[in-house]
Amino acid sequence: MANTLLTTSKITNESLMVLENNLTFAKGVTRDYDDQFAVSGAKIGDTINIRKPARYAGRTGATMSIEDHTETSVPLQLDTQFGVDVTFTTKDMTLSLDEFSDRFIKPAMATVANKIDFDGLKLYSAVANAVGTPGTTPTTLKTYLQAGAALDNEAAPRDKQRSCIINPVAQVEIVDALKGLFQSSDKISDQYETGTMGLAGGLKWSMDQNISSHTVGPLGGTPLVNGASQSGSSLITDGWTASAASRLKKGDVFTIANVFAVNPQTRQSTGSLRQFVVTADVSSDGAGNATIPIFPAITTSGAFQTVSGSPADNAAITILGAANTVSPANLVYHKSAFVLGCADLMLPGGVHKAARASDKQLGMSIRMVQQYDIVNDRMPCRLDVLYGWKAVYPELACRVQG
Repeated sequence: MANTLLTTSKITNESLMVLENNLTFAKGVTRDYDDQFAVSGAKIGDTINIRKPARYAGRTGATMSIEDHTETSVPLQLDTQFGVDVTFTTKDMTLSLDEFSDRFIKPAMATVANKIDFDGLKLYSAVANAVGTPGTTPTTLKTYLQAGAALDNEAAPRDKQRSCIINPVAQVEIVDALKGLFQSSDKISDQYETGTMGLAGGLKWSMDQNISSHTVGPLGGTPLVNGASQSGSSLITDGWTASAASRLKKGDVFTIANVFAVNPQTRQSTGSLRQFVVTADVSSDGAGNATIPIFPAITTSGAFQTVSGSPADNAAITILGAANTVSPANLVYHKSAFVLGCADLMLPGGVHKAARASDKQLGMSIRMVQQYDIVNDRMPCRLDVLYGWKAVYPELACRVQG
């Protein structure tokens, strides 16, 4: 029986399915698809607003104390349009869908999926919580359990939505470390035969070659807090090497002496120093002063309290990792920590065919536009996605230094 001509819609739907199957990091995060653009289509720069729930301080005693209900939203900008352009003949269009997918769709979608995951994993630089030693690959499960404890201290739900994504070297070490644990024989067999892990330590494990590496800044000097009772999203410091560019790099993590993290619900100290992440590169001035932009903000009271108290003047600052150390930023995270947003791209006129495939549940949309080349009897086409990443609750993630 002769094959029928493949349709643009059929190809586009197959592309969406392959794209979903190829995503690694994105499988464990929140997905947000905005269908408000379904008719006219979205453009780069369009924004999806993601609502965050209100938080309350509560009261003690019988007297009512009404608190303001304040819901916040985080703008997620759809700032990346990425695609693959291919061409095939009308003869290629008569292939079976499986043949066509193997030759054209799967290679193209692997490229798209790789780019989406690569961009998402760069969000590590928004995460303040970190365990392990930069430059040293963890060799036991304990380090990952410590990352899980960091999520517990941030009140991350234990709802089977926690994931761990690591680079190939870290996977070798942890698979070897866990190969002798008591568990079902089929799981041990799967580890042995595939060299990968499934579910362990309350985490869904996966490996991704796109894990980002972080290089600690050159540092220099003996940094101290400059001024007591500071609060907010920046910290005034001194004691750095004078007039030095980029003493700290975006993504560097540090602690402040006697400034402890608090549980977001009870506001009680966890007993661990609060870790802060630098949100932009920092240089020192001629006197060795530097103002560091940080996350989380130093908040000492109220429903959004983050620390046990403000840092003291001249409190010591300790940066995680030695100067210029390179470390893979493996991640343990709850699904709510990150969001991948997507929207429908516009369908242009004046072309041979154009189609979109979208799935609100999967949170993905892909567009295919096709034009016939009458001279060469070819069908140039483009496959595009429009997406954006955001660390909505970076406190619900923890970096595992490698």
